[in-house]
Amino acid sequence: MQTVPDLAMCGDLRDVLRFHERQYYVENNPLISDYEYDMLYKLLERTEELHPEWITPDSPTRRVASDLSPSFESVPHLTPMLSLDNTYSIEDLREFDKRIHKLCGLAESVRLEYMVEPKFDGGSLAVVYEKDVLVRAATRGDGARGEEMTPNARTIRSLPLTAAFSKKGIFRAELRGEALIRKDVFNRLNQEREQDGLPLLANPRNAATGVLRTKDPAETASRKLDLFVFQLGFAEDENGINRIPDWKTQENLMNYVHSLGFKVPTVEKKKCHGIDEVFSFIESWAAQRDSYDYELDGMVIKLNDLELQEKCGYTSHHPRWAVAFKFQARQATSVLRNVEYQVGKIGSITPVAKIDPVQLAGVTVSSISLHNEDFIRSRDIHIGDTVLVERAGDVIPYIVKVFPEKRPPHAMPVRFPDHCPDCGTNLVREEDEAAWRCPNLHCPAQMIQKLIHHVSKDAMDIDGLGASLIERFYQLGMIRDMSDIYRLDFQQVANLEGLGPKSAENLKMAVEKAKKNPIHRLLHGLCIHHLGRKISKLIAEHLEYLPDLADWTIDHFTSIKDVGPVVGENIIRFFSDPANREMIRKMEEYGVNMQQTEEDRPFRAAEDAPLAGKTILFTGTLLSLDRKSAEELAVKAGAKNLSGVSGKLNILVVGTDAGSKLEKAKKLGTVEILTEEEFLSRIGQN
Repeated sequence: MQTVPDLAMCGDLRDVLRFHERQYYVENNPLISDYEYDMLYKLLERTEELHPEWITPDSPTRRVASDLSPSFESVPHLTPMLSLDNTYSIEDLREFDKRIHKLCGLAESVRLEYMVEPKFDGGSLAVVYEKDVLVRAATRGDGARGEEMTPNARTIRSLPLTAAFSKKGIFRAELRGEALIRKDVFNRLNQEREQDGLPLLANPRNAATGVLRTKDPAETASRKLDLFVFQLGFAEDENGINRIPDWKTQENLMNYVHSLGFKVPTVEKKKCHGIDEVFSFIESWAAQRDSYDYELDGMVIKLNDLELQEKCGYTSHHPRWAVAFKFQARQATSVLRNVEYQVGKIGSITPVAKIDPVQLAGVTVSSISLHNEDFIRSRDIHIGDTVLVERAGDVIPYIVKVFPEKRPPHAMPVRFPDHCPDCGTNLVREEDEAAWRCPNLHCPAQMIQKLIHHVSKDAMDIDGLGASLIERFYQLGMIRDMSDIYRLDFQQVANLEGLGPKSAENLKMAVEKAKKNPIHRLLHGLCIHHLGRKISKLIAEHLEYLPDLADWTIDHFTSIKDVGPVVGENIIRFFSDPANREMIRKMEEYGVNMQQTEEDRPFRAAEDAPLAGKTILFTGTLLSLDRKSAEELAVKAGAKNLSGVSGKLNILVVGTDAGSKLEKAKKLGTVEILTEEEFLSRIGQN
């Protein structure tokens, strides 16, 4: 019988297991066999079962805890988790290099140092350590807040549960990384799923990002994720003082991160001197990306000097000192076997090509949109054609061309239908549109798409009521039009297979919440042709009670700035249909808000606002704000944004590279010219 270690030996055993985890998962250099590791792990597991008081939070056995069920609550990142700007050519990279020189005040002859590393194609995570212990992991989310995934992240063996930040005086740190699945592990997982009769995983990226959101950490553990850390985004001591600048360079910083036990790019990265060396290194990796262990969609270029990084600064979207070079879209050939036709929410008919399945940038592609009849005609597409397919931006499949020389003798040209494929109604095509549409507003396929749009995030935002449930409820007769959503029988929902009382209760709460939405959301959710979010908001500003739209004339609509006669006529046509008016009446009866809310009303600044009554224009590149954010701040301060320099302009805010607008404003002599800093000071933002 194996001897159980004492308390001191138990601590040593944990240290040994952590060491071998690092060797296997981080260094890719295992020093013992899997069997030997498993025996050590089981010994620790048995010891902790006998002495639960000896268990520590960072024990290797704590990576998967059956009592943990993540709720995916939204949590704020310690610093914004920004995106990266993209480039696609050496010319783009040279422009990026020129901007860096300009921002840093350096002559273009100075060769800057750049760190170049892989752009991994996985799921981004932000991990937080306090007092050397992993306390939180969250997805990127919207960049400011993400969904907490701590129990799932703890299952990632290459993510240390503790790290000795305190040796450098760091009390709290936030690192950014990419959760990935090795290609060979992914292939093995799919082989096992095929043997078990389970659906295959689409690609390594989806397999990694999807399992991070599972409610069962054990399922996350089964995917054997890796985490590559690419940035230490935040580090402070107990007094809240920033500790990152101590390392001087990006290279030193990431070497330090690696020394703590984190997995970082090693042989895959390089410190390059000048942008030409950067491009040469990128080209070498583009040639070998298929043989690499993980999916890559490009390379990331970062200015090495941390002080210069701070000089360059950030936009609201991305750091100015880093850029992602995207590899060329993947291409492949396949054979077109058939064309199917889908009906959209406003009746638009979209042809979809069905091709022989082909692997494209890690994804199996078998369906590709052909957009419209004009697209088909312009490429002279025939059933049976060999086609060249690519994933535009490595995301959207697209038919680049056909190969007429490979066309079989009896290939038939694709003929666009003249009847709706679902309800049989004659299709119509307006003069200024490329799409053929089904004019039958009650076409079943069209109605399902309308319902899916109605509950979407941009419209009524009914959480949990996705496309699959809408289709299911429609087929069961539980929903026939939008009003039925607000009178769902939740007892019936609870009794449906795969749902249950908890799902029904959550859905009921989401529906009740949606009933209180401002009317601009409801307007957008009605799926009226050309009535988007912006126009819906403009109309709602002038509308006290939504059913009153049934009495509006075209003059009512065109009197509103930016609302044209086409959308006005479409709204009039919608409300002239008795069935639509009855649907609106039922919605109100079921409790859906029809009255203008505070959120619908236009923002009006106070009379004493700092820029009240002023007109303003922004030009050049702003350093701390993007253009949209600056314009929103100006409106809140009472100003009206103009699109050009004229005698009506009061204030011109100039960034770098201001150009001709600045010269024109100077010539007028009546325009007050402010720097970005002066503008922010004027409105009390700094």
